[in-house]
Amino acid sequence: MIGFLRLRSGSADTVDRVPIIEHNRRMTDPVRAYVDKTRVAYDVVAQSYADLLRDSVAESTWERLVLGAYAEIVRGPVVEAGCGTGRITAHLATCGVDIRGVDLSPGMITTARAEYPGLDFSVGSFLELGLPDASLGGLVSWYSLVHTPPEVLPRAFTEFARVLRPGGRLLLGYKAGNAKRTLTSGYGHAIELDVYEHRPEHIAELIAGAGLTETMRLVRAAEEPERQPQAYAMAVKPPGRG
Repeated sequence: MIGFLRLRSGSADTVDRVPIIEHNRRMTDPVRAYVDKTRVAYDVVAQSYADLLRDSVAESTWERLVLGAYAEIVRGPVVEAGCGTGRITAHLATCGVDIRGVDLSPGMITTARAEYPGLDFSVGSFLELGLPDASLGGLVSWYSLVHTPPEVLPRAFTEFARVLRPGGRLLLGYKAGNAKRTLTSGYGHAIELDVYEHRPEHIAELIAGAGLTETMRLVRAAEEPERQPQAYAMAVKPPGRG
């Protein structure tokens, strides 16, 4: 297993890419293509993404509600898998959660470290977190599955469950629906990126298939500028599961 990758300096160009290469060698071609496409796109948009979404939690009653509830029940350590530029990691940290962030994009991690220098951010893939089994009290995947093809989702949930200890809490945020669209631009940049909506019932099946128990499901109507309903879920790893 490959552990969290560390940035050697403030530049995304100085990332130690050897572990990333080794991780890629173990992936099938479709998975490698999705991972590479996602990494490249977010390296391009990292700073624009941070600028646009920096105050999004403060502006969203729903996000504060769900994140606040999670902060009350989770016990660390917690990892945000697919942390982007760190806004959710930072918000949960202010709520007292012992949390660090990991993201596929070196550009996003460079920006996260600049935005929130007091927090721990590392480069890595949530398909292979490189953590010991049952080592986390919580894992957050806040819209980080939005670019994950349906056939790859079971692998992601298996990894989430593997790193949670019994009683550990999973938190998900995702776009509710059953559609796929391809972006050719985003955050003011030309990119190529697939966006997937996920049916809450299917997410529940994936949670159960990974050996977790769903404890909360919330679906809300779209609000401007959203295009589709948004959904949130929490799950727990039952006692007795390693």
